Amino acid sequence: MNNNSFSWSFETGLIEISKETIPISGLPTEFDGYRLTHLSDFHLGTWLDIQAVVQIIEITNSLDSDLIAITGDFVSSKIERHAPDLIQALTGLKAVDGIVAVLGNHDHYTDAGQIREILRQSGVVELDNKVRTICRGESSLYIAGIDDQMTGHDNLNNVITALPEEEVPVVLLAHEPDFADTSSKSRVFALQLSGHTHGGQIRLPVLGPLYLPRLGRKYPSGKYKIGDMILYTNRGLGTSWFKVRYNCPPEIAVFELKSA
Repeated sequence: MNNNSFSWSFETGLIEISKETIPISGLPTEFDGYRLTHLSDFHLGTWLDIQAVVQIIEITNSLDSDLIAITGDFVSSKIERHAPDLIQALTGLKAVDGIVAVLGNHDHYTDAGQIREILRQSGVVELDNKVRTICRGESSLYIAGIDDQMTGHDNLNNVITALPEEEVPVVLLAHEPDFADTSSKSRVFALQLSGHTHGGQIRLPVLGPLYLPRLGRKYPSGKYKIGDMILYTNRGLGTSWFKVRYNCPPEIAVFELKSA
């Protein structure tokens, strides 16, 4: 990505594409090699502008995804100002099985109703305590989403009751990564994808991240194994009000699902 498009230095414009192979027990052979791309925390208008987001969309589309998942915090504030840009950006995303998303805490702080309308206009499927079924012939992969935990909108029971009673492969989207301590105990989910932390934004040698938000302090960045479930915390694309990253570049994560 061309750094000249970005107004802040350090690592805000140096996007890293992280690639992980994820073994999933019970994954049908039809989904072996399924490619899931994970985006999080645009925070459009805080640091990212529409020109930067368009470049991110181009990079994402070049990854030939079967599915694109977004784990919230589309904006930080003033959704009215950024709504047209956000619709333009999200409409540009392309994947075989479409785009799914959950909301984050900042989406609720701003205006969850307007964010939901933007997602609807953009063709993005919001998984607010719901499940989407992806089919390949007679086989299925289940993509579930929890609405934001920090603002009290999560309902794990709704998700679990929407799933088949038998063991099936399920990927969970949850904005806050520390929700994994709850979701893993259900022994329903093979993989949880989260964001929220920005990886800490500033990570000092030895000391690590200078600051992590509530519900993002236990699993701040990267891959973790929690019980039988894998958690991946994405460092996100935008920034908080402090518009600098150090030793913590923004990230697009790509997962190849494999039959275990």
